[in-house]
Amino acid sequence: MKKITLIYIGATFILAIVIFVWGYNYLKGKDLFSKQMILYSRYHKIDGLVTANPVLINGKQVGSVNRIYFAPDHSGDLIVTFLIKDRFPIPKNTIARIVNATLLGAKSVDLKLGNSNQYVQSGDTLKGSVEVTLKDEVSSALAPMKARAERILSSADTLIKAMSELLSKETKGNLKESFHDVAGTLHNLNVSSAELKMMIGESRVHVTRTLANLDSLTGTLSSSRGDLKATITNLRSVSDSLSTADIAGTIREAKASLERVNRLLAKMNQGEGTIGQLMVNDSLYMELNKSVRDLDLLLKDMKENPHRYLKFSVF
Repeated sequence: MKKITLIYIGATFILAIVIFVWGYNYLKGKDLFSKQMILYSRYHKIDGLVTANPVLINGKQVGSVNRIYFAPDHSGDLIVTFLIKDRFPIPKNTIARIVNATLLGAKSVDLKLGNSNQYVQSGDTLKGSVEVTLKDEVSSALAPMKARAERILSSADTLIKAMSELLSKETKGNLKESFHDVAGTLHNLNVSSAELKMMIGESRVHVTRTLANLDSLTGTLSSSRGDLKATITNLRSVSDSLSTADIAGTIREAKASLERVNRLLAKMNQGEGTIGQLMVNDSLYMELNKSVRDLDLLLKDMKENPHRYLKFSVF
């Protein structure tokens, strides 16, 4: 009786150990009683993936994550081991993509099947990728808004500083003076506007008179249209006469006459002829001057002594 009890107790203990080991491995995603395929994938980051997370194909679980460890090349990359229980053929260019299983951040591995005709075997490595997390999506969506908000805040800060400087005591005084100057300028503009209005009123009479004179001139020109037409006809006839006249021949004759005059003047300058001698030889001038003086003396003597030249006889 005691021996059978000990056998029952030992068998129960062994069965409990087997169940414990099987349950432990089952919780880790490893089924000791079924044949499984081991696959690997390499990631730079896994975004919270842990062991026992499911491995899915088109939403159906075909395995689980068995182990996660750092790559032996000390690059910081992570090696993830998958246990695939399903016998579904997986092409070699399949991508093991870490995706968000729930909104709370739970992860799973989704196998995006490729189109290769060759299929993986146990121990092969799949290409890994990581889906953009909700946090990353929110961050990328909010990044432009954040940058714009920072620019707005910077502009607001600059505006506040400018307003602070503008509202300082010294600036208030300058603004007061500026407003006073603006008021003076507006007053001057009003005065100038009034003076301009008066000038326009005074000039209106002159403008009216000028327009009347222009109207009178227009009427005169209209009434004198016949005379103007005759004058234009005469100018046209004179123009025609000039166009038919031998102006070139007349100019040539005038040029020839001027050349003859130039030759005559040249001869006179050289002392040729009587006029030339008078111009260049002063002896003739001296003789003429002497003759004039003698004639003057003769006339003076005749005036003073007429009896020398006139004889009177009495019968």
